[in-house]
Amino acid sequence: MPTPTLEEYLEIIYKLAERGTVKPTQLADAMAVSGPTVTATLKRLAERGLVVRKGTDVELTSEGESLAVDIVRRHRISEIFLVDILGLDWDVAHEEACRLEHALSPRVLEALEAYLNNPEVCPHGHPVPSSEGVVTKVVGAALADLPVGETGTVIRVAEDDEQVLSYLGELGLRPGTTVTVESAAPFGGPLTVKIGDAAEPIALARELGESIVVLPLLEVS
Repeated sequence: MPTPTLEEYLEIIYKLAERGTVKPTQLADAMAVSGPTVTATLKRLAERGLVVRKGTDVELTSEGESLAVDIVRRHRISEIFLVDILGLDWDVAHEEACRLEHALSPRVLEALEAYLNNPEVCPHGHPVPSSEGVVTKVVGAALADLPVGETGTVIRVAEDDEQVLSYLGELGLRPGTTVTVESAAPFGGPLTVKIGDAAEPIALARELGESIVVLPLLEVS
């Protein structure tokens, strides 16, 4: 069984791979460690048959991906328990779940999942993998790509930055909330959006809008 540190690397590689190719520099930034530390850890993962290096790219093997999906499952079920049962804020829950995920045995995980009524998504809207490793994801569009005047329902937000999550929580930009793009400044400038039934629109950095996934209202069943 991989150590907690190796599990963290597998989880981060898996999440980064969802967005594109994975580079060691991305891992160094995500783990807040040096390049040599990443190189040494990737060597350990490769020796275990969990990753392969293709040029400067890092890829999970089938075994590595299976383990990564299991770690993601433990993490997201932990988040749901921390938020829905213990009442932690969703920004704090992510960091706590990073600790808890490594301590859950398969027996406890199965019991916890049943207690939570087999949840499908975490508090941030990301899918909870099934016990068979199946990951179902609703495909939406980035809020930043929503045309001016259109409304969408938030389905998920970036989950790895505690400060961003705290800010989004203050704004009320959570899964299930409707948001309308009222204007978009040119040349990558900020968006002006109206959140739910709020009386006044707010300015939202375009970079932040790119990390929020919405389902356009016409597609909501």
